[in-house]
Amino acid sequence: MPTVVRLPAGKALTVRAAADAFLDSLRNPNTVRSYGVGVGKTAERIGEARPLGSVADDEIGEALELLWGTAAVNTLNARRAAVLSWLGWCAEYGYDSPAVPAWTKRLAVPDSETPARSKMAVDRLIARREIHLREKTLWRMLYETCARAEEILGVNIEDLDLAARRCPVKAKGARSKARRRGQAREDFVLETIYWDAGTARLLPRLLKGRTRGPVFVTHRRPGPGKVLAPRDVCPDTGLARLSYGQARALLDEHTAVHGPGTGWDLHRVPPLGADRTRRTGRLPADADGEVPAQEAGERPPLLQALPRSDLRADQPPRPRRRTPLTGRPRVRLSGREPGTAEIRARGAISRS
Repeated sequence: MPTVVRLPAGKALTVRAAADAFLDSLRNPNTVRSYGVGVGKTAERIGEARPLGSVADDEIGEALELLWGTAAVNTLNARRAAVLSWLGWCAEYGYDSPAVPAWTKRLAVPDSETPARSKMAVDRLIARREIHLREKTLWRMLYETCARAEEILGVNIEDLDLAARRCPVKAKGARSKARRRGQAREDFVLETIYWDAGTARLLPRLLKGRTRGPVFVTHRRPGPGKVLAPRDVCPDTGLARLSYGQARALLDEHTAVHGPGTGWDLHRVPPLGADRTRRTGRLPADADGEVPAQEAGERPPLLQALPRSDLRADQPPRPRRRTPLTGRPRVRLSGREPGTAEIRARGAISRS
């Protein structure tokens, strides 16, 4: 049910009244705290007692530049998003309000400086004999899919497509299909991830004939006082889904050098800056910004062979294979390759 917000009637809506009404309409306390900083300081900068309709667009842009022009890129983008949401909310309710000017654009986030683990380091870690098969499969899957740990840990066996090496996951910030309370995983738009040959070899060994339940489970059953969702428990073994905290502790345990807490982090296992094609199977955009059409259900281009139609038109055809004995093209007789005796007999007949 939508929230009813009481707005002042009979007088012009001031900047402070519009800001308070917008923050009161938000339900999430974390959003209120985050938006309150951007909206509150912007309102103080342009004048709280002024009518909102008298504020120009350039004043909003100047306030953003003066307040957070020298701050980090993520901070400026977050404050700009808060003000943009505030002014859009006012316009939606029919009040005269300015807009964020076009010259105040969202800045591109610089590349992360978090060091990523190399493929050689991941291979060396997975090759250790004392590490369990569950951890090996998880780390290999994280590296090959470039997915987040929460996405991989939330996968169930019935979601896997082992033949096509793919599965749907609920990505971070996934768009919901319907707005209602208590949304389940099926209420969100899922994203498809792909893996390579390393994960394809390990997954069947990990599942061991299981056909349902979480892919990554604990080694012990949960206690009687722990309440879990039906999706998070294996119906055949009764084992619970492996949590993010447990997976992080296991990786730290096997990679720590100077005591607990000095090992690797789960978000450093996937290669940073990896091609998005390996994760989603989508082709990169061309010069016009359009993505080439690709049928749903195909493998990513990196995992499939190049079709014959994609060869260059000016490329000469491949010469036919010659036999070392007669120098003539091979032929098939009755569905099989001719033997050495047959080839020698044909050569003797042709010479005679």
